[in-house]
Amino acid sequence: MRTTIIETKDRDGESVELFGWVHGRRDHGKIIFIDLRDRSGMVQVVFTPHQKEIYAQAEKLRGEWVVRLSGKVTARPEKMVNAEIPTGKVEVHPEALEILAEAQTPPFPLDTDGYDTDEELRLKYRYLDLRRSRLQRNLKLRSEFIDRARQFLFKKDFLEIETPILTESTPEGSRDFVVPSRLHPGKFFALPQSPQQYKQLLMVAGVERYFQIARCFRDEDLRADRGFEHTQIDLEMSFVNQADVMAMDEEMITTVVESMGFKIKQKPFPVFSYQEAMAKFGADKFDLRTEEDKKNGTLAYAWVKDFPFFEKDGGGGWTFTHNPFSLSQPEHVDWLMKGKNIDQIITTQYDLVCNGFEVGGGSIRAHRSDHLQAVFKVMGYTDERIEKNFGHMLEAFRYGAPPHGGIAHGVERNLMTLAGESYLREVQAFPQTSSGRTAIMSAPSALEKDQLKELHLKVSE
Repeated sequence: MRTTIIETKDRDGESVELFGWVHGRRDHGKIIFIDLRDRSGMVQVVFTPHQKEIYAQAEKLRGEWVVRLSGKVTARPEKMVNAEIPTGKVEVHPEALEILAEAQTPPFPLDTDGYDTDEELRLKYRYLDLRRSRLQRNLKLRSEFIDRARQFLFKKDFLEIETPILTESTPEGSRDFVVPSRLHPGKFFALPQSPQQYKQLLMVAGVERYFQIARCFRDEDLRADRGFEHTQIDLEMSFVNQADVMAMDEEMITTVVESMGFKIKQKPFPVFSYQEAMAKFGADKFDLRTEEDKKNGTLAYAWVKDFPFFEKDGGGGWTFTHNPFSLSQPEHVDWLMKGKNIDQIITTQYDLVCNGFEVGGGSIRAHRSDHLQAVFKVMGYTDERIEKNFGHMLEAFRYGAPPHGGIAHGVERNLMTLAGESYLREVQAFPQTSSGRTAIMSAPSALEKDQLKELHLKVSE
């Protein structure tokens, strides 16, 4: 049976069978040392000339070749112990070696952190870039973060429910990615910017506690912490107020990150109003860490709430600051319904910030048809447009919608804070380039004429 490399540290004197990549090769006179790597770690393999056949094969080995070997685990001499790796007290003396795949020389070194390598080149060969130990750690961290959040929510009686990827274009703050329909010529699906409407409909359906590890798509300008695609830990609850959701979410984040070995600067998380944050930090996302905190990898979480519901758009009208499906603070509902004092209406939105990033955001939702209609009236929507875009929501609310609210956490931004990374691409397996192209594959790309014809599309110059 295969032994993973990390297991060799506890297998002194035992025979093992290992599979992996040649991470490095060193010739020391008549002895050849190979660093063998698999998903679990790295171990030193020692080839000596008295094993003529195996030694001859070892002389051929080069970096990133894939091999299988069997041999005996032996304790290293005390002076040869490598304290920098978990397997540094042992080495493997091979008895059989099989070359499973040869490899061309990679286009860039894989034994560095990769930060200095050209981004386009790294993403063109992302399957090689991901072999770096740093990125392997980030992928494991991502998987663990999602798993621990999922297990926490299961224990709190949430149901994990998937919502559609092909949906309808609605205003949620960014441009939609659209998908042409073959069966309905001239009509289009939209990819979801978030599961916003479906999760609210699940509350109407009586689910009460929902979550989803949701894929979200937004055609917006790219930057270090923003991509066309991202993943959310999305949750929604019925019969709650703002304090309830914030308390549940804070318990989840605290439980998850502390169980992963991270330290939180302050508990409970400090709470700032939007006005306080702008006055004190000049922004609604900020970093509360000291230099010592940064050195120790401390996580400084804080809540921001009491945001203005509306702001002026480019045309002089009103638009929402966060989410049109939110509810105003109770004392401002009358203003909302009458369309008065628009600039003074405060929403029930709350954002979670950490180490300078916004890592989560949510609100208490409008659960009455007249409240939702009032929001779109403020934004200048006609009755016809409201009915066309949101008639399904308005009708659903007329069948008895519970008060509800929730929050969504951007997985990538949370991982950036945990891993200490500055770019979203460092915590995604296959991110887009900064120019908006996919890793490895050449999308976006042109369609064949037959495909365009089948979709009833014409591309103009």
